[in-house]
Amino acid sequence: MDLRLKAHVECLDGRTGRLENIILNPETERVMYLVVRGNDVANTQRLVPERMVKEASHDTVFLSISKKKFEEMKKLIQEDYIPSDTMLYMAKNAGWNMGTPAAMFVEHVVVPTGGLMVQKGTGVFATDGHAGRVDEFLVEKKGGRITHLILREGHLWGKKDISVPVNQIDRYEDGKVYLKLAKDEVEELPLIDLKGEK
Repeated sequence: MDLRLKAHVECLDGRTGRLENIILNPETERVMYLVVRGNDVANTQRLVPERMVKEASHDTVFLSISKKKFEEMKKLIQEDYIPSDTMLYMAKNAGWNMGTPAAMFVEHVVVPTGGLMVQKGTGVFATDGHAGRVDEFLVEKKGGRITHLILREGHLWGKKDISVPVNQIDRYEDGKVYLKLAKDEVEELPLIDLKGEK
C-alpha cells in the first residue's frame, strides 16, 4: 500500500480531502493515524485511524467510512478558550500593565500519545549528512507496518526517488529522520520510477 503525502482521500461517498501527514509509532514502525485535510480547507485536519484505510493507490487513499463519519473524527488542531480574567491574572503575574485583556482562543496540534507526525519534506540524514527528504511511505496492507520510506533526493533537475527499507532508519529526532546508512550506501539503494504516475 502506497501512502503518498498530498494524495487525494476518498470516502465511500466521494472525495473528502488530501493526505497531509501520517502519525506513526516509531517503536512498532506502524502507521497509527492519517492526517487528512478536509477538502483542502485550512484547519480541517482530522485524525483517521489506519484501520479505516480500505486501500491506497499511488494518488488516492480510499477510506472505509462515509464523509459524515470523517467529519466526526478528532481534529488535529484543537482550540482552547482562555477567558479574559485568566489573561489578566497571567499579565499581572508577568508584571505587564496592559489594561483589561480580551479573551482569546489558542490553537495547538494534538498528536496522540506515542505517535510521531512525519510530514512530506521532512529532512532525511545519512550518517555523514543530509541525504534528501521524505516523499512517501510504503505500508503493508494488513497491519499497517511501514516497510519502506521513499526518499526524494537530488536537486530540481536531477531528482530521484530512492526506496529505503524501514529497518535502515536509526531514529526520529527533532523532526528529522536519521538513517543507519552513509550517503554512498543510500545511493546504492533501489530507485523508484514514479514519474509516469505523478
